[in-house]
Amino acid sequence: MHLIKKYFDFLSQKQIDQFNRAEELYRYWNNKINVISRKDIENIRLHHFLHSLGIARLVFFRNGTTVLDIGTGGGFPGIPLAIVMPEANFILVDSIRKKIKVVKEIATELGLENVTAVHSRAEDLKDQYDFIVCRAVCKFPDFVKLTSGMIKTSGKNRIPNGILYLKGGDIRNETEPFRQNITVYELSAFFEEEFFKTKKLVYLPAES
Repeated sequence: MHLIKKYFDFLSQKQIDQFNRAEELYRYWNNKINVISRKDIENIRLHHFLHSLGIARLVFFRNGTTVLDIGTGGGFPGIPLAIVMPEANFILVDSIRKKIKVVKEIATELGLENVTAVHSRAEDLKDQYDFIVCRAVCKFPDFVKLTSGMIKTSGKNRIPNGILYLKGGDIRNETEPFRQNITVYELSAFFEEEFFKTKKLVYLPAES
């Protein structure tokens, strides 16, 4: 756990145990259902746990914050965030039923009562949320269009409600239409590992 404790040294023993157990569970389920690239499972702590926690380095969600994770796949970034922020509520959504089955099993096994896993298309969701998080399921302008009207404009956190979008590579063309409002954070400013040199966190506040 030294990799995660390096940046989140406040974690309780329960949370440390949850991360250790999560790795075991992902290895088990990945042999049944491919929720993580086979070659990537050995790097789950760096490429999936810590990458997801880039959001927690920017903002630590306050008690009662509702966070929607669209296209969660096997539960990223939602499950790592739910472990470190047990007072926030995470709704993890994916259109692929077998992936949501894995998310439900893992959340239950870890005792994450702040996680709700939903089999649905994002277009079919009716509620509003404080934040929407994602790990690059589509081009950013398409994601903004997809989530239009789904974010509450009044918030309770250090930063205004909005979209927090993890993506790698050159995203200047994708973010150009939003340049007046958007902030792009280099994850290399949060984490020193080589893996994060091309990784970014895009933050777009909701329109007030």
